Amino acid sequence: MYRKLVPLAAFALMTMGCQQNKMNYPMTKKVDTVDVYFGQQVADPYRWLEDDNSEETAEWGREQNKLTFGYLEKIPFRDQVKKRLEQLYNYPKMSAPSKRANRYFWYKNDGVQNQSVLYYSETLGGEEVELLNPNTMSDEGTVALSTTSISHDGCYLGYGIAKAGSDWNELYVKEIATGKTLDDHIEWVKFSSMPWYKDGFFYSRFPQPNEGDALTEANEYCKVYYHKLGTSQEEDKLIYEDPKNPSRMFNVDVSDDESMLIIYAYESTSGNALYVKDLRKDGPVERIVDNFDNNYSVVDVCDGKLLIITDFDAPKYRLVTIDPAKPESKNWIEVISEKENVLSSVSVKVGKLIAGYNKDARSHFEVYTLNGEYLHDVELPQIGTAAGFSDDKNDATTFFTMNTFTSPTTIYKYDVNTNKSEVYRETNIDFDGSGYVTKQVFYTSKDGTKVPMFIVHKEGIKRDGSNKVWMYGYGGFNISLSPGFGVARALWLEQGGIFCLMNLRGGGEYGEEWHRAGTLMNKQNVFDDCIAAAEYMVAEGYTTAGNIVLQGGSNGGLLVGAVVNQRPDLYGVSLPSVGVMDMLRYHKFTIGRHWATDYGTSEDSLAMFQNLRSYSPLHTIRDVKYPATLVTTGDHDDRVVPAHSFKFAATLQEHQQGEAPILIRIGTNAGHGAGKPTSKWIEENADLLSFAFYNLHITPKY
Repeated sequence: MYRKLVPLAAFALMTMGCQQNKMNYPMTKKVDTVDVYFGQQVADPYRWLEDDNSEETAEWGREQNKLTFGYLEKIPFRDQVKKRLEQLYNYPKMSAPSKRANRYFWYKNDGVQNQSVLYYSETLGGEEVELLNPNTMSDEGTVALSTTSISHDGCYLGYGIAKAGSDWNELYVKEIATGKTLDDHIEWVKFSSMPWYKDGFFYSRFPQPNEGDALTEANEYCKVYYHKLGTSQEEDKLIYEDPKNPSRMFNVDVSDDESMLIIYAYESTSGNALYVKDLRKDGPVERIVDNFDNNYSVVDVCDGKLLIITDFDAPKYRLVTIDPAKPESKNWIEVISEKENVLSSVSVKVGKLIAGYNKDARSHFEVYTLNGEYLHDVELPQIGTAAGFSDDKNDATTFFTMNTFTSPTTIYKYDVNTNKSEVYRETNIDFDGSGYVTKQVFYTSKDGTKVPMFIVHKEGIKRDGSNKVWMYGYGGFNISLSPGFGVARALWLEQGGIFCLMNLRGGGEYGEEWHRAGTLMNKQNVFDDCIAAAEYMVAEGYTTAGNIVLQGGSNGGLLVGAVVNQRPDLYGVSLPSVGVMDMLRYHKFTIGRHWATDYGTSEDSLAMFQNLRSYSPLHTIRDVKYPATLVTTGDHDDRVVPAHSFKFAATLQEHQQGEAPILIRIGTNAGHGAGKPTSKWIEENADLLSFAFYNLHITPKY
């Protein structure tokens, strides 16, 4: 049972946060707000910081930023770090070309453009034509492309834009041949694709939120619509809704032959239902799977049959064919069975299947016939992360990208028929990755589980405990972390630091069992895995306690907050970004309720409440010496609302018993991270790196 008490004396009763340490933190008022969970009282003295429309909250944020940037400005080498980041980032970046209706499309960034630009050419390698440049849509580059969709006939580009980092999208249409933007305009869209059908497209959206509540209000009553070109949003045809289940969200797709509309239904981030509508006739939406116990992703539709990747009866996923007329699982035909490695993707190419696998957090690809007969592997040029093979299924020529911790993206052209690949586009960057070592280790967690971790460093380092280590983790929502190049990582490495990528439980590296081992009542496993990784680096002589940076974002921000509360002695610097910090109230904002399959909620049961409270970063802060901490969030983050970080930072400042700074950096016109302009990315990472160097007593050398 859960019950909320009305705050005693409302906001009139105030105290001030404890100011015992040497940092002159802004005075943060405390109010007498108490919640009662199953008879247990939980104080929430900084509840007022949840009000994003309050001038008082805004003023608190301004004062915190004043303190933070005042501190950062005094770091003597901050400008040098930023300049070096700009140099490293200033190289041409390009996505793999994707063929659609006899045109090739790709994204390109010339160097430090705030947003990548969409181009096309009539032939491969032909004259490039700029199709859509989001850099012209705002002065600061804070308008980003969120989705793009080319019509099946190649005449139109549908695209969504997100402003200031918010998850809210607006949809538009552009005529490709003329470059003219049409009058079509769709609002109040979140997490939706826009697949084409005839002279329009499908999409999903929410009702318009109440004024002033767009960034915090719970998103409910999602509906699927069809929009016909040249009409207004008010004229769009309602295709599907589920008013009895207001929390459900929908996303849509259309088969390449336009025969079938595919509707994915979600109640959480784990598992989905699957519905279809035969577009060849005026029939109803049919439910193929009507529960949320497993994951289903449609790869293709052939002769009315659905080719689907699923983890039903296969924790590491398999490929099956489902006949919508006989959707029961007993009628499914297995095409590719579950294997030792996790099946992560399947592409259909000229009568063959290219299956992508996660093999110990690294990419691996195999080619099969349409009937599931194994043919051969795709030989990858190096160990790392590869992606692609997702363009025209009737063209034997396709593309994939490859990158590692020490080399940025290289694009390869691949011939499906000959199984031969060649370099299509290499990247020139002011960073020599040849002098570095990447290795994968398997360390032992608290309960004896072997956990993989990548370690990257310069050749010839001494394992004498003197090295500084930057550790990054996530551990949730079935998301896998794999080797990847990053400019900030490159700067850390060239200054002699060691970088570690932890593949913690809760992720998807080893399938659904690995995921579930880090969820709900098992969530502590994730934190134990992270702590064990740091202890491994100390025990193996790479570093010593206090010389480790721990970084993570979103669910990874939760990881950082929880772990540092449990073991503050291990870390010298803590960098939680856009973190889920209040585990008792996270489900009350925007789409937070959808995370409950990973976390549970404080209202589920006494046991779940106690479990959440036992690791909630906000509720496990103690009077101890904390490492130097720089919390980062964005004022337009409507996925993990900034109140999480606000309340966490205020509480941590109150309880800090050491001299290390506890600061919060609040980005303006910034959100959860997607679409962040290059300029803001460089500024933020320059501050994170400078803060880490300074508090670990490192002076960068250039």
